[in-house]
Amino acid sequence: MASQHVPASGPASGPAAVSASSVPSHVAARRRRQSNPPKIRYPFWFGGSASSMAACVTHPLDLSMKRTVRLQMRGPDAPKSMSGTVMHILKSDGPLGLYSGISASLLRQLTYSTVRFGVYEELKARSTRPGGEPPSFTSLMVMAAGSGFLGGLAGNFADVLNVRMQHDAALPPSQRRNYKHAIDGLVRMTREEGASGLFRGWLPNSSRAAVMTAGQLASYDIFKRLLLTYTPLGDTLTTHFSASFLAGLAAATATSPIDVIKTRVMSSTQSHGILHLIGDIYRADGVGWVFKGWVPSFLRLGPHTICTFVFLEMHRKAYRSIKELDGNSPM
Repeated sequence: MASQHVPASGPASGPAAVSASSVPSHVAARRRRQSNPPKIRYPFWFGGSASSMAACVTHPLDLSMKRTVRLQMRGPDAPKSMSGTVMHILKSDGPLGLYSGISASLLRQLTYSTVRFGVYEELKARSTRPGGEPPSFTSLMVMAAGSGFLGGLAGNFADVLNVRMQHDAALPPSQRRNYKHAIDGLVRMTREEGASGLFRGWLPNSSRAAVMTAGQLASYDIFKRLLLTYTPLGDTLTTHFSASFLAGLAAATATSPIDVIKTRVMSSTQSHGILHLIGDIYRADGVGWVFKGWVPSFLRLGPHTICTFVFLEMHRKAYRSIKELDGNSPM
């Protein structure tokens, strides 16, 4: 029994032992799991599929927000709120009117999101360090930004169609394009405008996609990693919801200044450069211009980000169950 009171020798003794013993058991367990994450390669298309499912949930919200702005620009008798816009759509187009342009939205997610998620996950898997240590936050940001740029380029034509189909009903009848669905719009746009029409606005669109993807995908991985490591939460719906909510906040904050500049550029009648325009905005609104429009930006991005990652984790869980794989999804 006396031998139990003899101090242990080796690396576990001294201050290191005190430090190790002071770490809560659930934190220590998660740190051990972090050092040896399961090496699971998920199908490339999971991101596009999850994003498409999220689009089906959030499309009416996104449509109502954009339609409200368009209708208010047409006259003072337009709906003053999103709920008023929803009622206007239901009265004029019926329940299916809330899903106007859904085919283009789904086509966009199946191209844009499939590429950005697929490339990001592949780069992340290739960058995992020896011993299973995940990439650093900086590395994740760079990989996500590059993946987002490629995704924006791949889905640019679908984004053009999506914007046109969502805004069509808010235009005067003489100006409507009346695409039957996304494929009809793609064929007509190619025939009437040539191949250049497919890449209309590709640079600002891809640049915004790079920033948003860095804010969404990289931050989600980091927030999820932190929650699993430093809280009692496991790989559950609560963790997925919390991490995706925080990722939505990050994405909205990162893209808000870009949206403000893009809106001012599109509405301006002068030919000033971007830097001159930013200077004008700063003089008019001060530093707060960076967050002007943040709330509507989050209302668009937040719910879609949450739904996307919740559905993505469901995909991963189902895949592990079908393949009979053990362990949680990798960070």
